[in-house]
Amino acid sequence: MYEGIIQDLIDELGRLPGVGPKSAQRIAFHILAAEPADVHRLADTMREVKDKVRFCTICGNVAEEEQCRICRDPRRDLTVLCVVEESKDVVAIEKTREFRGRYHVLGGAISPIDGIGPDQLRIRELLARLADGQLTEVILATDPNLEGEATATYLARMIAPLGIAVSRLASGLPVGGDLEYADEVTLGRAFEGRRLLT
Repeated sequence: MYEGIIQDLIDELGRLPGVGPKSAQRIAFHILAAEPADVHRLADTMREVKDKVRFCTICGNVAEEEQCRICRDPRRDLTVLCVVEESKDVVAIEKTREFRGRYHVLGGAISPIDGIGPDQLRIRELLARLADGQLTEVILATDPNLEGEATATYLARMIAPLGIAVSRLASGLPVGGDLEYADEVTLGRAFEGRRLLT
């Protein structure tokens, strides 16, 4: 345990997701050893992020303007919508360069244990977007865990009466993985999602 402001810094860093007590201590001492200009630049950037970054009024992605760059892009396919949990999922999908439609960021997943129900997510906004009649397919790209599956199932039931095709990202074995190390659920999903080669 350290004195005063050093311990306060360690405590604050420890509140960040994925940063445990030892990592918080390492980061704090890195900050102490860094050049003052570097620390000021970090602090300024953090303040600027809080001042300038907001959520897109259309999809809920992070943006510096009222709409994110994807929603402003006229080349995007307006008939396909990919629903994700968080903005970081948009970045992951964009890196593949496979998807040319638009996105809808829910802001999380249904998790009764954490007190997150459908009303805490951007589901009303999603349904409003689906009502315009332009969409032909909704891709549910929620995480392949218990909360993501519950969210995808809930959304599929909500969207089904609208007559819009609903698909789910395939899940299964990673490229370069060994079958012997795959868990039963992953292997089962790989069998369910298999496709014909000839």
